Amino acid sequence: MSQAPADFLAPMQQLAREAGGLLMSFFGKVAIEYKGEADLVTKADRASEKLIVEAIRKQWPDHDLVGEEGSRTETGSDYRWYIDPLDGTTNFAHGYPVFCVSLGLEFRGELFAGVIYDPTRDEMFCAAKGAGARMNNHQIHVSQTPLLKESLIATGFPSRKRHQNPNINFYHQLTLRSHGVRRAGSAALDLCYVACGRYDAFWEFNLNSWDTAAGVLIAQEAGGKVTNFSNGPFTIDSAQVMASNGLLHDELLKEFAAIFAGRVEGLPTAEEYLKSR
Repeated sequence: MSQAPADFLAPMQQLAREAGGLLMSFFGKVAIEYKGEADLVTKADRASEKLIVEAIRKQWPDHDLVGEEGSRTETGSDYRWYIDPLDGTTNFAHGYPVFCVSLGLEFRGELFAGVIYDPTRDEMFCAAKGAGARMNNHQIHVSQTPLLKESLIATGFPSRKRHQNPNINFYHQLTLRSHGVRRAGSAALDLCYVACGRYDAFWEFNLNSWDTAAGVLIAQEAGGKVTNFSNGPFTIDSAQVMASNGLLHDELLKEFAAIFAGRVEGLPTAEEYLKSR
């Protein structure tokens, strides 16, 4: 018999808190390693994933799971976990205190429960399908900012193949049309900040399922809207993610369509800037 989504939240929060405590025991003490040319990993990532995976396999042995650091269980279960044991590894490795643990749970192909824990601020975000979203046991809601020009929004850039990513064009254009664009380095926390109204919107290219599973549900349950860049429905394999308070969504989509069509305002060269001073 299947369980209600809310039944998972207490054990998920406990597990995320344990993993967050483990991360803090490593914080400021670990050496940087590389999975690729620019893709960082630390002992903390691996230790956190090991703790989480072992706990899930012990408590829910029939559940499938996918972890960022390579853990996999694929049996065809109705339940599937998406585990990011340390979202914001680059920040963590450099001693910048913006990172989190993200646990998302899917049931029969639908986002079901999600927990994201920020151990540096002791902020626990969670949501169960149909039950709203909370931070530290307080209900949260997206902002009511109605216009892009009045908004604070966020994005992220990839650690790998940055020269193949067009996001700098979007960053530039949306900086001109908003109060500003923040780039903090944790997609999971960015989605939580949309959910609690700290940001009015967030977008990013080329995210993975473990980056988005928990945060998308939290944003949606807080009243937000999450789609791909062409306003199609978000799915767990959607590499393009746009989350907003809903009020800004159409305006953002219009800006994206214009940028994809090549309508990008130019920047002055450094030489032109110096001459204008």
